[in-house]
Amino acid sequence: MHTIKIKIHDKVYNHFLWLLSKFSKDEIEIIDENDTFTKAQTLLQNELNEMNEGTASYYSIDELEARLEDKIKKHEDNL
Repeated sequence: MHTIKIKIHDKVYNHFLWLLSKFSKDEIEIIDENDTFTKAQTLLQNELNEMNEGTASYYSIDELEARLEDKIKKHEDNL
């Protein structure tokens, strides 16, 4: 699968979206590249790089459960 980024003039934007809507979700997915998407993409790429470089930190199930329990206790009064 490939991802492309294009600029579309406002005058033809709706026509272009109509054309893309003729394809199934398996064929074409429209990704709204907003600030949240870009930040998440950068974060995930950095984490993948850490895994590939062998510098990522991993937790055991017990460590994860303890961390989650601490977070829940810390924030449960905020609900």
